[in-house]
Amino acid sequence: MNITLLRRFVAVAEELHFPRAAEALGIPLASLYSSIEKLETEIGQPLVTRHGETRLTKVGTLFLEEARREIAAAPPPAEKPAAKAGGKAKASKGKGRAPIVKGQPKPYKKRQGR
Repeated sequence: MNITLLRRFVAVAEELHFPRAAEALGIPLASLYSSIEKLETEIGQPLVTRHGETRLTKVGTLFLEEARREIAAAPPPAEKPAAKAGGKAKASKGKGRAPIVKGQPKPYKKRQGR
């Protein structure tokens, strides 16, 4: 079983409210719903009732203890690397134009013939 799915299930079980659990996890609500459905498909039993109030089923209550044990036994999640300081690098534009000198023709324009 996927540890991420278990963590999401435990968050829903503790909050008993899908939007608050999604906010606490920092994920979209639709992603949380699909994760719980995927977990229920793997187990073959509904874990949460969604009619009216959100509640755990009997299977969900039993599975919550097992999920907490598996999460505790799993290694901690890897931290995301911090973004480097600074902005996006600008694309190189080659050598660039020569500076304009007063009294000289512009170097990037052709002289018009007579």
